[in-house]
Amino acid sequence: MLSDYMLLHVFQIHFVLLISRQGKVRLTKWYSPYTQKERTKVVRELSGLILTRGPKLCNFVEWRGFKVVYKRYASLYFCMCINQDNNELEILEVIHHFVEILDRYFGSVCELDLIFNFHKAYYILDEVLIAGELQESSKKTVHRLIDAQDSLVEAAKEQASSISNMIAQATK
Repeated sequence: MLSDYMLLHVFQIHFVLLISRQGKVRLTKWYSPYTQKERTKVVRELSGLILTRGPKLCNFVEWRGFKVVYKRYASLYFCMCINQDNNELEILEVIHHFVEILDRYFGSVCELDLIFNFHKAYYILDEVLIAGELQESSKKTVHRLIDAQDSLVEAAKEQASSISNMIAQATK
């Protein structure tokens, strides 16, 4: 559970990367301005840096005047870039919080869940973080919001299907 200190302390996350063990990017979210060329270079650099680190090394890397905090879950590395003066342990908690929400939604999240349901992963991330800051620390609240969105999507699909059926009947 996220501590009360985290709720009061503001930290800035510059970007979030989810990278597979093979170096494939599965999700990126940029909260600071980077050109497409810079983003490509950042992903390449960090993939090479993080994927080559041993499993017994700490989960923090100093990089370009920032700190990159990462945690491996199964075949995915969840990475967040923060300022030097931010607390790495807070960010590890945020990463774990995000993973727990993904796990609950997907039922033990795996890389394929993120590949085939990337839009849901982005939506969940947007419920947890906004503008690089923690938006919602309550897993229950996030799940309630996700369920509400899923209900809206289902209702829209049913309405679209019903309209399609009416059009098909009218054109016969």
